[in-house]
Amino acid sequence: MTERREATDEESRALASALRLRILRVCLSEARTNQEIAEALDRNPASTLHHVRLLTRSGFLQPQPERRGRRGAREVPYLATRKSWSLSSPAAGRVLLDAFLEEAALVPAQDLDTARLGLRLNADNWERFRQRFADLLEEFAGLPDDPDGEDWSVFLAFHPDVTRDPAARDGGQKSPAR
Repeated sequence: MTERREATDEESRALASALRLRILRVCLSEARTNQEIAEALDRNPASTLHHVRLLTRSGFLQPQPERRGRRGAREVPYLATRKSWSLSSPAAGRVLLDAFLEEAALVPAQDLDTARLGLRLNADNWERFRQRFADLLEEFAGLPDDPDGEDWSVFLAFHPDVTRDPAARDGGQKSPAR
């Protein structure tokens, strides 16, 4: 299992942007130049460059050897280091959700496979349920990229069901029995 550590302030700031998380995803399996990143995300290269530099300074992107572009210009491709997988950051949840929603909006509805489930579990079963998902994610995150494989994205969220238990909105306190 990946040993996670708390993100530093610099790392937390770098991960506090849905756009930066999407840049990391674009560079996950293939090194991309700033121009290629901007094209993939339909953004202006000048604005993505700021984010690329921040991700590079904080160790989330690694510059690869320079190459010459189509017009002979010097290009630096960047590859994601996968460092974010080993970090824990309390503020990441909402930003991860925003990045997911931006990416999911680009997928045709028939290609988006989703599930939603409400459960009522005791503490032991909840921990067992959560741990099984964590183990599964760890197993597949540890596999090497398959050059012949297809690219997939997985988003998983656990949250108290505040619609069924309004007291959960107030810090997770259980409602009195009804």
